[in-house]
Amino acid sequence: MRIDALLFDVDGTLADTEEAHRIAFNAAFERAGLDWRWQPREYRRLLEVTGGKERIRGYIGALPVGDGERRRLLERVSALHEDKTRIYTRIVRDGGVRLRPGVERLMREALAAGCRLAIATTTSAVNVQALLEATLGARGLDWFSAIACGDQALRKKPAPDIHQLALARLGIEPARAVAIEDSLNGLRAARAAGLWTLVTPNFWTEGADFEREGAGLVLPHLGEPALPLAGEPGHRLRHAAWLRFDELTRAALSHRVDAAAGVMQA
Repeated sequence: MRIDALLFDVDGTLADTEEAHRIAFNAAFERAGLDWRWQPREYRRLLEVTGGKERIRGYIGALPVGDGERRRLLERVSALHEDKTRIYTRIVRDGGVRLRPGVERLMREALAAGCRLAIATTTSAVNVQALLEATLGARGLDWFSAIACGDQALRKKPAPDIHQLALARLGIEPARAVAIEDSLNGLRAARAAGLWTLVTPNFWTEGADFEREGAGLVLPHLGEPALPLAGEPGHRLRHAAWLRFDELTRAALSHRVDAAAGVMQA
């Protein structure tokens, strides 16, 4: 058996986009004449809700306003989110967001080994395109054999729909793929789809017990020769101070073998 595909989340996994999202939300609110200002720690809590429109609706639902005003605000959610998306994509295309350490290196290693790449994200297709083109070049979309976005599935993470859609488009079983996520909702979604999952938390998602939730491996980032992971090799990694594609696949396949052996013994 081999690993045939890596399924990447986008926001927080490929790049630390959440600050750009937060800025874009606040700019859209200001342009709409609303006095809402999402501060970093508040936004970290709001990220427990996946999906931008869902996040706005959840925020409105908690506001101390009357039912009539709440309905009026809820009617504005789509327009607010559309404006926020325009602002966000402009920030990204202007170079305001970079890939996290090791992401491009790992993707290149995977492609060189004949492994395909896919996107499994709750963000919109336009946001994905903007990020990939800004960070990987005009043909950034071509790196990926399948792209599954939040507006293409019935349920968002932590439901497994996005990952299942990506797997279906790739035409492979979960046992032949690895998910890379940064959040608890992403991990739960990937695990529900049957995927061995690597988690690389960040400021917005740190603090959860990812290993208890079934993460196969948890690292602060993927690492680079110029930006090695502290304590590696020797703590979680065996061969280098950055996660190489061969070690990632070896860990995922080892888990599959151990799990199969456990079933046989039972």
